[in-house]
Amino acid sequence: MAIQKISPCLWFDRQAEEAAKFYISLFPNSKITSVLMTDAAASEPSGMPVGSVLFVEFELDGEKFAALNGGPIFKFNESVSFMIECETQKEIDHYWYGLTANGGEESQCGWLKDKYGLSWQVLPKQLMEMQRDEDAAKAGRVMRAMLEMRKLDLAKLEAAYRGE
Repeated sequence: MAIQKISPCLWFDRQAEEAAKFYISLFPNSKITSVLMTDAAASEPSGMPVGSVLFVEFELDGEKFAALNGGPIFKFNESVSFMIECETQKEIDHYWYGLTANGGEESQCGWLKDKYGLSWQVLPKQLMEMQRDEDAAKAGRVMRAMLEMRKLDLAKLEAAYRGE
């Protein structure tokens, strides 16, 4: 297995540890690996009080992430999102309802924002395979079906692919 060289660092106002705990509660094989507290040297530039959480390292399904409490300077937007490839409708539903809970927002075509404003795409693994089909009619039907959905419905996408 290759060592992960690149991992995302997510900028939060003051919710880095809370967000990491939320994310690890949704994904299997997940854990917080370290928490760095704010010391006197980091307190002034970060605006964080001494002894508060500054930086959290965690894994989601074995993939490394980091979260920084950097203050309200930067906010998440849709220009960056995390894609979750799901095998089944049950898995799609798990992530969709988990990530939109408690203030998350549904969007179109399998996109959502969680309660922290981070964008996610919850997609069936089969979607890209169907959209890459050499038969343009099949791929087009799948695209049209997807454009009418918020949370993706695998059975409806597969039916559109088959022309039903």
